[in-house]
Formats: sequence, C-alpha cells, structure tokens
Amino acid sequence: MQPQDKFTDKQLSDEQSREVAETIREELARRRISRQALAEQAKLSLSTLEKVLGGRRPFTLATTVRLEQALGVSLRKSLVVVTPPAASDVAPDSLGSYAHRAVTWLEDVYITLRPSFGDKNAIFAYRTEIVWEPKVCSLVFREGERTDAAYEHTGEVAVPHQSGFIYLVIIKHGQHRVITVSRPTVAGEMYGIISTLRAGPGSQLTPIAAPIAYVPARNFAKPSLGRVAPDDANHELYQRHLRRTVEESFALFLSV
Repeated sequence: MQPQDKFTDKQLSDEQSREVAETIREELARRRISRQALAEQAKLSLSTLEKVLGGRRPFTLATTVRLEQALGVSLRKSLVVVTPPAASDVAPDSLGSYAHRAVTWLEDVYITLRPSFGDKNAIFAYRTEIVWEPKVCSLVFREGERTDAAYEHTGEVAVPHQSGFIYLVIIKHGQHRVITVSRPTVAGEMYGIISTLRAGPGSQLTPIAAPIAYVPARNFAKPSLGRVAPDDANHELYQRHLRRTVEESFALFLSV
C-alpha cells in the first residue's frame, strides 16, 4: 500500500465522526434528498452510509472526501489535513497550471443568473461559491440554494492563460457540463455561455445553451433566488445582466 492510500484510509476520531454525521444529516434535511441518492452521488453503498451516519462505523478520510464532493460542502470542521507543500499552491496542467495567489480575485460568492428552461419569461437564479480547495489544488465552484436542489453541482475551475476565459466544468459519470465566462469586470461580474442538458418529460434530455451571468452577491441589496418571475423586484435588473452578455459581445449566439 502506498503512503497516499494509508493517508486516505485514515479513520476520523469518534468526535470528528459525530461532527461529520451531524453535518450530513443537516444537509440531507435542508436539501430534502434521500440517503440513497447521496450514496449514489458519492459512489458509496447505502449500507456503508447508514453505518457511518448511525455511529456503527467511524468515517475514513476517503469516505468523507467522497461525501464532501457529492454535497459540495466541507464536512471536516475540526480535522486538519496537511497537503504536501509541493502540490498545495499550483493547479494541475489540465486546469491551467495557475497558482492560488494568482487567482484569489476569483474567490467570491456569486448570484448566478440564466434564463429559466421551463418558463421563457422567468430568470433562474441561485448561489455559486468559488473557493480554493487544497485537496485538489485548484479552484472549485459549489452551487447552492437552487430550487431544484437535486441538480446542484460542484466542479472544477479552469483558468488557462491562452484564451483569457474561465471555464467551470463538471464531469460526472461521463457527462459534461461546461460554463465559459469572461474574466471579471471592474464590478466583479462574469458573463458567458452555459452548455448543458435540459430535462424534459420522463427521462428525455435535450442539449441546450444559454447566456449566463455571475454577479457578486454583494452587488445586490436583497437578491431573489429560484425562478424569478417578471413581477419580482429584481427581474428587470437580472434581465439587464443577461442582455449585457449578448449586447456587449461577451458571448455570441448564431442562428441558422
């Protein structure tokens, strides 16, 4: 067994395991998702999840990391994990080989805006946090406060030097969702395109692309989240942000 395997198989203490279990139960209740769904997202057996949540088995670091990635939250409030210094400050080449200190200006909490896929007059808004994650040595983004909580995502952030754009990428079970946005404006906003799948009746999925905007949460006095209808106080402002994506050529949409 390699040293890294011994590290990831390390068991958490009883106190740490209780903290992690409590946080997971809170997240399950808040998001209203089942333990079965969480087990599938974390690629764990339901039996294993039940045992660690019930205190019949301690959490291992590997299991905790899988659950963190599935939930998009940190579960180890009191557990300190030491990352080797040589790998702690530079993202992998596949994400742009950027140093943490060179991208701190991206770390923020944003209100994400895109057209609603189910209502042509509405705008869908939710919270996205971009932070440095030492475990993977890169920026990651975590979505939250979505009305469709089952579709909340956590993914990697690529910042290549060549194109000057930022990519928020999710690869899950071979499926890809890519968001391409500009570097932040003076006010911290980022504009671009989301390319994903639209869920239809039953199991029907359709490729779809749409404008998207990331606006720092601090730029709004009282942001509206969820499906924002035309009668909402923030709808007009949100719409201006989405129109800016096209009107100022942050992204182009071609018709045939």
